[in-house]
Amino acid sequence: MPGPPNNRPVRFGVFELDLSAGELRKNGAKLRLQGQPFQVLALLLERAGEVVTREELQQKLWPSDTFVDFDHSLNTAINKVREALGDSASSPRYVETLARRGYRFIAPVRTEATPQSPEPAPAPAPTPTVKIEAAPPVQLHPELDVPIPRRGLTRGLFALIQVMYLIFYLVALFRLRAIQNIADSFLPPWGSTTLTAAVMVTAGVGIPLRFYLMSGVGFDHRGLGQKFRQLFPAVLALDQLWAAAPFLLTEKIGFGMAFAATAALLYLPFSERTLIRMAYIEPRPR
Repeated sequence: MPGPPNNRPVRFGVFELDLSAGELRKNGAKLRLQGQPFQVLALLLERAGEVVTREELQQKLWPSDTFVDFDHSLNTAINKVREALGDSASSPRYVETLARRGYRFIAPVRTEATPQSPEPAPAPAPTPTVKIEAAPPVQLHPELDVPIPRRGLTRGLFALIQVMYLIFYLVALFRLRAIQNIADSFLPPWGSTTLTAAVMVTAGVGIPLRFYLMSGVGFDHRGLGQKFRQLFPAVLALDQLWAAAPFLLTEKIGFGMAFAATAALLYLPFSERTLIRMAYIEPRPR
């Protein structure tokens, strides 16, 4: 079963793979299949009828310097291919799994002939096999299903958030008397004292926490993803408390601005978690 020539539409069953357009169609209707799943399907079609090992797929579609869980990414790509084709691993019609070896495309494949000018056909000659040059695949996050950004960008944004919180704590401790005066204006004496003590305690906890996270991301500690997942409940509780801080400045910035700043700060810990998940991809059990 020969592999498909480069840039020619490949047909199998009711499906058509157009390599030049980067599209998979079913009865002429375009299907959603892009990035790594599309590249995996193209490579299996190129080697239709042959076993394509997992190692070959890794070498051709996943660069060696990519920090990603290859096994999970490949399993995800194969599942998306099967979903697009309406196929299943237990009763395959197109993609067959060979345990601990790889995959094989088992359906008949035919290639559309390129239209020819009305000239006398030359004598038949053996057609050389042309290898498909796979375009650089788009690396997708195995859990978030978004393109993986540069790790320097995600780590830098995470570090900036830690710096912002560190500034919050230091300014609050430096202006502790002003905070107590503001609290006295709308709280009873015991409430003002409680609020001031809460600022001191949470800032005292937050300062070493932020220095730890800054040093972890700065030195690119590979276990930071796991550590942050364990610390996240405490980080979430601390950040939610400090999200109410803008209301202490209501007289200066207005209630609307204080409300908007609080809403943004309430979401910020979840942004921290997403940035860490993008920078430190956790391998998932198979």
